Amino acid sequence: MAGVTIVAPGMQTTVQDLAGRQGLWDVGVPPSGAVDELTFALLNAAVGNPSNAAGLECVVAGPVLRLGEDRLVCVGGAATRATIDGYHLRPGTVARLVAGATLDVGPLDGPGMRGYVAVEGGLDVPRVLGSRSTFVLGEFGGLDGRALVAGDLLPLGRRENLVPPATISLPVLTHEWTLRVIAGPHGAPEHLTFEGVDTFFSTTWQIDHRSDRTGIRLVGPIPGWARTDGGEAGLHPSNVHDSAYPVGGIMLSGDTPVIVGKDGPSLGGFVVPAVVIEADRWLLGQLRPGDTLHLHPVTPAEATEAMNARRRWLADLRQPQQPVALNTPTPNRPIPLPAQVRRDSTPRYTIRLAGERHLLVEAGSLELDLTVRVWIHLLAEALRADLPAGVTEIVEGVRSVLVAVDSARLQLEELAAHLVVLANGLADPAEVVLPAREVVLPIAFDHPLAHEAMRRYAASVRPDAPWCPDNVEFIRRVNDLDERAEVFDIVAEATYLVVGLGDVYLGAPVAVPIDPRHRLVTTKYNPARTWTPQNAVGIGGIYLCIYGMEGPGGYQLVGRTVPVWRLSERDEQPWLLRQFDRIRFTPVSTEELDRQRADIKAGRADLQVTPATFSIADVRRIEQEAPMDIVSLRAKRRAAFDAERARWGA
Repeated sequence: MAGVTIVAPGMQTTVQDLAGRQGLWDVGVPPSGAVDELTFALLNAAVGNPSNAAGLECVVAGPVLRLGEDRLVCVGGAATRATIDGYHLRPGTVARLVAGATLDVGPLDGPGMRGYVAVEGGLDVPRVLGSRSTFVLGEFGGLDGRALVAGDLLPLGRRENLVPPATISLPVLTHEWTLRVIAGPHGAPEHLTFEGVDTFFSTTWQIDHRSDRTGIRLVGPIPGWARTDGGEAGLHPSNVHDSAYPVGGIMLSGDTPVIVGKDGPSLGGFVVPAVVIEADRWLLGQLRPGDTLHLHPVTPAEATEAMNARRRWLADLRQPQQPVALNTPTPNRPIPLPAQVRRDSTPRYTIRLAGERHLLVEAGSLELDLTVRVWIHLLAEALRADLPAGVTEIVEGVRSVLVAVDSARLQLEELAAHLVVLANGLADPAEVVLPAREVVLPIAFDHPLAHEAMRRYAASVRPDAPWCPDNVEFIRRVNDLDERAEVFDIVAEATYLVVGLGDVYLGAPVAVPIDPRHRLVTTKYNPARTWTPQNAVGIGGIYLCIYGMEGPGGYQLVGRTVPVWRLSERDEQPWLLRQFDRIRFTPVSTEELDRQRADIKAGRADLQVTPATFSIADVRRIEQEAPMDIVSLRAKRRAAFDAERARWGA
């Protein structure tokens, strides 16, 4: 088979396409795809490919390639030292790579972080969940869900009906960047002070060395918080009830800003004070550790015009081209606050901008109210049933729903008006009975890999963190329990309600005990872990999460369970849990858990599931059984919570 042979793989070379996976953000499947979308689209145009043809993305050091037949090729991004059989290939210049010749993409020394290779006809790897893009953490897409290795052979796409190659001008890369952003959805005065917002936008940030495709970490001052903690969402003021992030959203993970990348998480419990505009999202692919970054607030109208100009430019590259501007901030420009539409209703809700492509509907107060969670679900279901053309994602959070649009097809003003109409027609959430399931999962408390994650964190991130060296002891302390084993007893006794999917990727549930007496309160790591074992079980705020895959995370770990995601041809859907499932845990040994994990992964067994329902009446019944116990427990845990925070400042 004629194809692309990987002679040497470089540091991390993957197959990516432009659009990535769409419509699965609500279950924790990131879009993936080329991070530098602009360069990738230009290179495809240069060799005559459709914009979404698959190509190669690489970091630090590029691959060495050999083709089995003559094809046009073009390189760009940080790939400034590429050669064909020893002769320099300038970025953006189309060359014919004859069969047997060698393309060496070379080192990517900067400026810029990622290099790209487009080949005439594209790379014809199989589509997985609608895209050829590689999601390395999830182990799917591209070639066997992994970075390329020497000896790999990538099939080439067909050349029939391709458009003529285009002459392109690539954006100029630098070590000093400006990102245009839209303020919000969170900000002053609820989460940050006005002075804190000013500092956030006036700071010269530095790109952290731990940045990758999941997110770009920024180094700079501690945010100016307007509150002391996140209440039931967690001890740190960055903590909020789990809410969906847009790609390009700048979440404050503890005190560290992180720009959500194309392999980033869809759902999490952190404040988002700004979102990168769509026209500047390509820069995320070229931000290099040590580079500096300014965040420049713009209006939604400016963001929309910037993207429209980008579309016009890419639609006809034969027109005279304008250089790609990096936009320096306007002196003394007033900083816009999050745009929002407030409505009086039951529950009260707010529609906020989350960039120029997303609306975030937040309902109720900052305290957990499962009636609000049901209302959010009813709103999301109503939108799914009456879906305007142009809506691309609907992601439910605990007290919020994030709606994404194709900004070329639907305006946010139209969507907001439609949401108001739908909200006015919803049923009373207190009267609704939702179909659900009861799912029994095995759990190995104190699993060795959970302790390995704690050890790695203490060794390489923050050895003085109050949750080191033992997360369970930390949970015991902040909940004023007498014995460490009581933490495990409460988790085993509780019935957890799934109130979100995709928290830390791939169908991972975020769940809360239905009985308030079982709601242990803790905080998330600050900063987050860089490694968590697959299917670790953790607690953050009052919420429990099962990690869908290996990767970063911030919940306090108590054990490990079986897979909640299984991608195979025989399964209709890979996520195994659903919204409003009731989860119960059965303690097992590490050895027994290993056996059950292997059986479920191989398809020899499945989750233990029985039909059930959920209604607010279930919650009210529990609250009426022991009102004084619930009140006293909350007060006791709040006092321990405050005492722990006081010890941090001592």
